[in-house]
Amino acid sequence: MIQKIDRAFGEKYLTCTDNFYEYGVHLLFNEWWDAAPADAVTKYVAAIEDHPEQGPLAKARWYAEPFSLAQLEGYAPGTLGAEWLAFMVENNLVERLALGYRELHEEFAASGKLDKMPDVLQYKVLRGYQTHDIHHVLTGYGATPFDELALQSFQLAQMDFPYSAMTLATIMGHATLVDPLLIKPAMDAITDGWAYGRRARSIQFVAFEQMLDRPLADLQREYGLGREATFLPKVVQMPELLKTAA
Repeated sequence: MIQKIDRAFGEKYLTCTDNFYEYGVHLLFNEWWDAAPADAVTKYVAAIEDHPEQGPLAKARWYAEPFSLAQLEGYAPGTLGAEWLAFMVENNLVERLALGYRELHEEFAASGKLDKMPDVLQYKVLRGYQTHDIHHVLTGYGATPFDELALQSFQLAQMDFPYSAMTLATIMGHATLVDPLLIKPAMDAITDGWAYGRRARSIQFVAFEQMLDRPLADLQREYGLGREATFLPKVVQMPELLKTAA
């Protein structure tokens, strides 16, 4: 039997595809579970639990303490802690990314929308928000919209996960149906992240917060990471929708 996309959810997907900054994937992802095909959900769970490295780490359900920039002060130059601090300050990023998403997650959970979302996938998205900016530092991807897209592609290459897949699907849907100028630079970012993620050792669920005193270069060698520069496709004109986030 062919599984079909729930039409009510399809409307939400189109809303996100129209403008993924006004209605983001962080909302779309949480709206999916009521209508998600059971077989698809089972496969997403197995992708984590059956993975030889990711499965045991996910089973432990480890979370870092709430993040603050102050905890990164004092680490020696070149360490993961110092580079994480520099990334956050240089890009004017918020400390409450993970806590903010957890609050949203709990609102959806209280509404009953996440009743069919397996616990391991709830853990994945909550832990993923904790590690998101660390993964930027480890992979070398910057904070531009195309770097963000490349990082989501990297994550998807390392683990089948609907959040990352939805990100790529909505952006390519927008490029295909609304703004063809986005097709080449978006695909450059996606293919770069995909190839990078496939060849690197998995960094999913790893407690890098316990390695802040280690040299970043050593961790990158250990996990097959590292780039000479952050990724930004060379385009004459950035597509209009992405200008708002640049």
